[in-house]
Amino acid sequence: MRFSLRIFFGYFLLVSLLAAYVLSLVRDEIKPAVRQSSEEVLVDTANLLAELIQPDFVAGRLDAGRFAKAIKLFAERNPQAKVWGVPRDKTFLRVYVTDAQGKVIMDSSGQALGQDYSQWRDVYLTLRGQYGARSSLADPKNELSTVMHVAAPITKGTEIVGVLTVARPNWAMQPFIDRSENKLWRAGLLLLAIGLVIGALFSWWLSRGINKLTGFALAVSEGQTVPVPAFTANRELTTLATALGTMRERLEGKAYIENYVHDLTHELKSPLAGIRGAAEILFEEGQSLKESDHSRFTSHIRQETARMQQIVDRLLQLATLEARHGLKDAAPVDVAKLLNEVIGALSPQAGTRQILHAPWPAAIIHGEAFLLTQAIRNLLQNALDFTPEHGQIHIGLTLEAQNLHIAIHNQGEPIPDYALSRLFERFYSLPRPATGQKSTGLGLALTRTMLELHGGSVSLANHAEGGVVARVCLPMN
Repeated sequence: MRFSLRIFFGYFLLVSLLAAYVLSLVRDEIKPAVRQSSEEVLVDTANLLAELIQPDFVAGRLDAGRFAKAIKLFAERNPQAKVWGVPRDKTFLRVYVTDAQGKVIMDSSGQALGQDYSQWRDVYLTLRGQYGARSSLADPKNELSTVMHVAAPITKGTEIVGVLTVARPNWAMQPFIDRSENKLWRAGLLLLAIGLVIGALFSWWLSRGINKLTGFALAVSEGQTVPVPAFTANRELTTLATALGTMRERLEGKAYIENYVHDLTHELKSPLAGIRGAAEILFEEGQSLKESDHSRFTSHIRQETARMQQIVDRLLQLATLEARHGLKDAAPVDVAKLLNEVIGALSPQAGTRQILHAPWPAAIIHGEAFLLTQAIRNLLQNALDFTPEHGQIHIGLTLEAQNLHIAIHNQGEPIPDYALSRLFERFYSLPRPATGQKSTGLGLALTRTMLELHGGSVSLANHAEGGVVARVCLPMN
């Protein structure tokens, strides 16, 4: 399973469990909270009504008093109310009054007149000066038929002479509880969905960074020149990427030095042997040598010295480029103008060879003009070296998709099959047809490195119509 999916499923499980726990906790608290709030209102209502009934109760005219009439009319009222979307067409409040012995002497519902309520908690506790309240089932077979009763004392001076109880069925509050629970579940599911989307984005963002690091490590292992990836607002991945980049540079530096010392030692053996041989002859037989031989040996020393200097200079340039992982001072480059300048610079060396091309299309790329000029010049110089007298070199510039293509086709001899795969190796070179001499074997390696720094590529192949074609591909973005 992919790392990003593991993160997402782990996050999904954690968020789901947390959401389920919170929703369950809040749901379990809704009903008690609503009932507690209702009980608080009933406490105030019971005490208010106890004060209002006190004069009629003490005077003994409870049944004929204004309070009894008001309670009767209250029970018959139709509120015609709509409370938070829930319609109300009747009142739910029941009021009953007991005397000091707990006998019901007034009941707004008429169902308990004359009954003994002295043992009910609301009456029993209130008559003893305590807070009296209870919840009882109106229907023993229905667990949802509970009714909340809250009592308040009716006093005469400091003496408790009766109890007034207000009762309200809990099912009257159920629509509000159900509505709150539905809203809670909808809000919870919405928050869960938002949390999962955020989790998915976070997993994608984190796995994207890890994939970039993985791609960077694979590219380095394949020897590609790629920049160290950068990460926005992720210090840990940035630190890891920097550490990988530093490790790459140190490992590359070590391997680079080892390879170069080996290659340079091997390549310098031949000119050093020639210089040493010529110098020994000049030292041992200098006085007896003919002037022509003396000139030949000194000329050989100069040529081999110049070749060694060229090798060292090219190696230093290649080492500098290979140590870079990106462009410096990049700017827009007019490729048509660049090609014209390279052709103009090498025209004196062309002699009887012709450099032909069609009108260049307009093409601008972003890069280092100096490096691009050197790369194209190396390829054109190579084409001139392998083109016979009176031969032709065709240069084409085309635009395809988001890439720019340059083709340099010469009419020289085809490349031997054994050499095709080695042309871009350091110090590998084929003899020039005109002189039979080899170059330093670093020009094509330099060219490839220069173009790869621009995100491009270069290849050499035998052309189907004869000759050799060098192809360059550069991204235009």
